[in-house]
Amino acid sequence: MELDLNCDAGESFGVYRLGLDEEVMPLISSVNVACGFHAGDPRTMRRTVRLARRHGVAVGAHPSYPDLVGFGRRPLDATPEEVEDDVVFQVGALLGFCRAEGIRLNHVKPHGALYNAAADDAAVASAIARAVRAVDPDLFLVCLSGSAMVAAAETAGIQHVEEAFADRAYAPDGGLVSRRIPGAVIHDPGPVAERVAMMVTEKRIRAIDGTLIPLLAQTVCVHGDTPGSVEIVRAIRARLSQEGVAVRAFGPREAVP
Repeated sequence: MELDLNCDAGESFGVYRLGLDEEVMPLISSVNVACGFHAGDPRTMRRTVRLARRHGVAVGAHPSYPDLVGFGRRPLDATPEEVEDDVVFQVGALLGFCRAEGIRLNHVKPHGALYNAAADDAAVASAIARAVRAVDPDLFLVCLSGSAMVAAAETAGIQHVEEAFADRAYAPDGGLVSRRIPGAVIHDPGPVAERVAMMVTEKRIRAIDGTLIPLLAQTVCVHGDTPGSVEIVRAIRARLSQEGVAVRAFGPREAVP
């Protein structure tokens, strides 16, 4: 059995540093690189791609709403056409850096409020899927498990994987609990690792109200900017090893050198 562990990275900006990219990168199999709209800049993007190449980690674009001040976590009243153009712009920028560094761009995973909107809004999800197909129809779209993004990817005829979150609480409907609610982010490595083991072996997760909900986890997200993130990822890997689960990127074997 195999599972991809993905992490958002490249979220520093200029002289400001965010996340533990260098510490987390050796422990994951896929990375989602910020493309400048919520975090990141050209130098950070290239540096992150180089770091991923060094560790054999598959690279994906992490586009967002144009919201640098709000870190892409504020919903914007953007039209589907605006969303499509913004995603093409960001994915194309990272694709350029991947080509410059001799590495394949493997996937696209929307960030923050854009991800949340696409999970519920078919028009937003379809705009993202169209953008991915326009840039490169061989790219994977990372979708919240069971969300509108899955149907959009299938309609657009692009490859997709369904995603779960290691350190985020789930609502009974299968959505993520808002970060504004206490308990939305889980920081204890032990419980986080057990959650991931349940996702993989039982294909379900316990929601914040205690109910068990079905969940398909083809890739699991960990956050490099979460306090104690390195310890969390190590605990997850140790627990997966106990279950005989290998950590490996999804996509073609040649996704990284």
